[in-house]
Amino acid sequence: MELGRDSDTGGQVKYVVELARALGSMPGVYRVDLLTRQVSSPDVDWSYGEPTEMLNRTDSNGFDDDNDDDEMGESSGAYIVRIPFGPRDKYIPKEELWPYIPEFVDGALNHIVQMSKVLGEQIGGGETVWPVAIHGHYADAGDSAALLSGALNVPMLLTGHSLGRDKLEQLLKQGRMSKEDINNTYKMMRRIEAEELSLDASEIVITSTRQEIEEQWRLYDGFDPVLERKLRARMKRGVSCYGRFMPRMVVIPPGMEFHHIVPHEVDLDGEAEEIEEHPTSPPPIWTEIMRFFTNPRKPMILALARPDPKKNITTLVKAFGECRPLRELANLTLIMGNRDGIDEMSSTSSSVLMSVLKLIDKYDLYGQVAYPKHHNQADVPEIYRLAAKTKGVFINPAFIEPFGLTLIEAAAHGLPMVATKNGGPVDIQRVLDNGLLVDPHEQQSLATALLKLVADKQLWAKCRQNGLKNIHLYSWPEHCKTYLSRIASCRQRQPQWQKPSDEGIENEETESPSDSLRDIKDISLNLKFSISLDGDKGEDVESLGNDGKNNLENAVMSWSKGDPKDARKARFSDKGDLASSKYPAFRRRKHIYVIAVDGDYEDGLSDIIRRIFDAADKDKTEGSIGFILSTSYSMPEIQSYLLSKGFNLNDFDAYICNSGSDLYYSSLTPEESPIVADSDYHSHIEYRWGGEGLRRTLLRWAASIAVKKDDNEEQVVTEDNEVSTDYCFAFKIKNQDKVPPSKELRKSMRIQGLRCHVIYCQNGTKMNVIPVLASRSQALRYLYVRWGVDLSKMVVFVGECGDTDYEGLLGGVHKSVIMKGVSNKAFKSLHANRNYPLTHVVSLDSPNIGEVGEGCSSSEIQSIVTKLGNSKA
Repeated sequence: MELGRDSDTGGQVKYVVELARALGSMPGVYRVDLLTRQVSSPDVDWSYGEPTEMLNRTDSNGFDDDNDDDEMGESSGAYIVRIPFGPRDKYIPKEELWPYIPEFVDGALNHIVQMSKVLGEQIGGGETVWPVAIHGHYADAGDSAALLSGALNVPMLLTGHSLGRDKLEQLLKQGRMSKEDINNTYKMMRRIEAEELSLDASEIVITSTRQEIEEQWRLYDGFDPVLERKLRARMKRGVSCYGRFMPRMVVIPPGMEFHHIVPHEVDLDGEAEEIEEHPTSPPPIWTEIMRFFTNPRKPMILALARPDPKKNITTLVKAFGECRPLRELANLTLIMGNRDGIDEMSSTSSSVLMSVLKLIDKYDLYGQVAYPKHHNQADVPEIYRLAAKTKGVFINPAFIEPFGLTLIEAAAHGLPMVATKNGGPVDIQRVLDNGLLVDPHEQQSLATALLKLVADKQLWAKCRQNGLKNIHLYSWPEHCKTYLSRIASCRQRQPQWQKPSDEGIENEETESPSDSLRDIKDISLNLKFSISLDGDKGEDVESLGNDGKNNLENAVMSWSKGDPKDARKARFSDKGDLASSKYPAFRRRKHIYVIAVDGDYEDGLSDIIRRIFDAADKDKTEGSIGFILSTSYSMPEIQSYLLSKGFNLNDFDAYICNSGSDLYYSSLTPEESPIVADSDYHSHIEYRWGGEGLRRTLLRWAASIAVKKDDNEEQVVTEDNEVSTDYCFAFKIKNQDKVPPSKELRKSMRIQGLRCHVIYCQNGTKMNVIPVLASRSQALRYLYVRWGVDLSKMVVFVGECGDTDYEGLLGGVHKSVIMKGVSNKAFKSLHANRNYPLTHVVSLDSPNIGEVGEGCSSSEIQSIVTKLGNSKA
């Protein structure tokens, strides 16, 4: 690990790698995969380009060695798996990675699916072995883990490490940057929305400290400590929460490996003994540091942090320079990452380093401050040992520290600490009792605390002994045992289906009509409610009438022309339709064209479809290219439209409807049933779906939006009962200028503990509210996981703009064709309400994205598809 090379290679990297290694050594854990980005660039170590790297097991780290050799399999252990995404030969800072996240998700999904099959063959008796959990670290990985969790139906865990809302507040307090500048530099609004989505999807949020929960996560719409406690109390009493959820917050301090650390003994006066390991030749890093000092025997004040403004190094140097007693008693060592030249550093880092050098000159600190240019990871323990040998002190003066892993490392080497009182050090001090906490904004407090520890030998010795006595509480075995117990408490959401073999359905168990009807009955139980959380009286399901009880059945069967009983018979036939349900036609296709052009159906969609069909030409006729229609419309609306325009329903292999909340396949036996609903899909997307509780809250919200008209109030938003389903609450919008942006409605629902995906669609005349991890782009990932449809063989056709879920269709490993001129002013106004620009989430210069001009011909469409590399031509 190139720790300290930039702001993206700090303690979090070390923690995550060691966590993976430690978990891989725990009894009962077969395999741990740490997924990250593959980079082949001269700017970084060559190993960043290796697709897979095994993390060596360590047997002397304090773990019970219960993993016998016979339990070790071919693929067991912990691995770093590097997924290629974004520019292949370029190292990209985390703030610039957002447009490439969907590509990472698709690549990671492919790895997980393939590895699950491999493990199934090795240890699962031929049954796919899915992951027990997916853990996202930091905002970008949290966003990725949420999408992977939804695509695989696997529980998600989250660790934020540092949080965007808190960082935004700190930066605004410093007054150096405006909110606009902060957003442009750090892509802060995109990061915050990713953290909100991570909260939506997470079963458990692992924090390092209680302060992180009470003071940082509570800044988010998706978490309220008071509401979380109320909901948990209701759940314990067995009382319904009516669709409201809060992720469980768990404090698990990071672990460390201590087996290789042997602290120096000190005499009663606290003087360090000579180090036997280095009687004549000290380590090179000692020589590198001590050459800065006039008197290297003085106690060393050690700071180990990259040159970043939030690390507050300049305040430390000022405190040292302006406190003469401290300068007389101690030296100061600043380990500020690695550099070859100041001009080659980032502007932020070089600015901090120049400020430090100017302060050294201002206070004439030459001979008293060390700031070496280079160190490697192996040097870090020796740096701690040197500071301990001189009876020094470790200091972390950061404005806020999410945890402070370096404080644990320092304590393990016998170094007392002075640390910021903002963040994790509060909990560390409570456990270790090995130092002093200070306000990092108060320069004098820093100097006073440092002077007190350096000057008071007895206090120094007491803090040292306390740290060494209590440090075992931060060992990896303790961390992993707690971690695994929390994972075990998650509700396992692995897919209920297994991917069928290609041998034919005669080897599969048939699905009986009674089983399927029982599934409908079970899902319909979501309609039951009595008293809502906010006190409104509800109704029993019986009082809803036949329409209410049959809402789900209507959603599944309303496309049928005949009697619902006939439709049910066709749907659950164990012959034709069941065959097509288990083996959709697109499984035979070499390529898939997904038509996801948004708008109302009077704006020429039929012409676009015909041009795309014509572009496929012979491949369509031969069957090597299949088609999927992806839309915000319901299946009855699609059926009516296509038939009115002269299309057959089996022109498309699949239909992604209601903004991605429903999925249908064309039948191989259209004479019995033209369309088959995917009943597994609803169980896949229903996680955290608020059901009727959410619907009633939305109805109250809709009723609150009205405009004056002729001395009367007219409702702007009304429920569309004709197209609403159990997994898509549809609303009509009469005046889009009078409704809030979708982000505001989603925020309102989050605050109430309701999780959903709000989509404005059909030129702003409709609003669909669907499960939080359902979307048209996620439906494509489901088709890959469920049926093995290769995402890289898909071409998604979109307009110049679209519904508010439009951005999800532009990223990933599939190819996207933007049809210029196909847009609407309403779309643009809807997207203008985003927290962040489209460029923060979509790389329009991606090689996977192409454009065709307005009114383009079929040959032009074929040409751009060929250019994107997704056609036999």
